Amino acid sequence: MRKKTSADWSLDIVIYGTLLLMTLVTLLPFANVLSKSVSQEWAVVSGKVGVFPVGFQLETMKFVVTSSSFIRSFMVSVGVTVVGTVLSLLLTALTAYPLSKRHLPGMGFVMVLFIFTMLFSGGIIPNYMLIRNLGLMNSLWSLVLPALISVFNLLIVKSYFEGLPESLEESARIDGARTYTILFRIILPLSGPVLATIALFYAVYFWNDFFNPMLYINSPSLKPLQLYLRDIVMDANSVTAGMERSADDMMNISPEGVRSATVVASTIPILLVYPYLQKYFIKGVLIGSVKG
Repeated sequence: MRKKTSADWSLDIVIYGTLLLMTLVTLLPFANVLSKSVSQEWAVVSGKVGVFPVGFQLETMKFVVTSSSFIRSFMVSVGVTVVGTVLSLLLTALTAYPLSKRHLPGMGFVMVLFIFTMLFSGGIIPNYMLIRNLGLMNSLWSLVLPALISVFNLLIVKSYFEGLPESLEESARIDGARTYTILFRIILPLSGPVLATIALFYAVYFWNDFFNPMLYINSPSLKPLQLYLRDIVMDANSVTAGMERSADDMMNISPEGVRSATVVASTIPILLVYPYLQKYFIKGVLIGSVKG
């Protein structure tokens, strides 16, 4: 192993210094929002909160997470994320498996059709008209069905399936296993890393989606958390005015503090999921792209 020279050390310092600077720039806005959510209201209103909180308190966070509107929107987002992720994983796997068989006739043409939809979409107005004509307006299915399959995720799973040894399937077929038995009993259990990675991709999408709810959801009882968060950010005064709280509570809560606490409360659930899937993340994306 070659001993590092002074030039190597200088390059390492520059690289790590740049990465540290980029990390700080990325984290500073969230640190400011987090500090505002737990700082005293007088400090938030007067603009004295920076990276670190001024006077620690959890009343604003408690005010936000105990609101009936927040709880209802939270449960809607959880339901959409869980149902959407499960169905998306299932359909992505069922679609990627036959596409990974290059010997099947017409696979090249089918792949061109999938890639075409990834590069070109119908647009907002045709999609809106489609959802309306299908009778899905003000339905949670309007948030799930249009995003069930991502072509990018499909290509990742397809590439992973192509990297699995064909001898596994051949042995199973000799033993009398059918196609669905091979897929669910052999292929999918061996595809844990890529499925966990794709599950994270889908879960983050469904959890963070606010544009589709903004188009298709009008009922307050069906608003997901991100749409509720958008209403908070756009006009926190009107949202807090609708919350069932005493006059003393409302006097001690500022709109800026409510915005910050809602952003933090909306971010924490998906952050808690990430550590459980992190070990699969890089492996799941790369292992299907490298053969041999």
